[in-house]
Amino acid sequence: MAHSCGCDMRGFLSFQILWLLSKSELCGEELAVEIEKRRGEKPKPGTLYPALKDLSEKGLVKGRKSGKTVSYVLTDDGMAAVKEAKAYFIRSFGDILAR
Repeated sequence: MAHSCGCDMRGFLSFQILWLLSKSELCGEELAVEIEKRRGEKPKPGTLYPALKDLSEKGLVKGRKSGKTVSYVLTDDGMAAVKEAKAYFIRSFGDILAR
């Protein structure tokens, strides 16, 4: 079920991943399910995994392999990035909720 607000929400994917991982360790499928709950549509693997790879290359998340499953956790830099992103988000969009 696609959203019809007319705006492109893909830019928020990295923020959502970091935010969700700040709450708990999750594998890719669990991340996809949590994002679907919030967006109404599940991100495609071709969108989710490149975003995870990018965050990993930036040192913000790391994967922990257990069997065939890779679970992702935030690094210390990832935790700092979540705090910065949250502050930015509140500065940018906080007044939307006040109306």
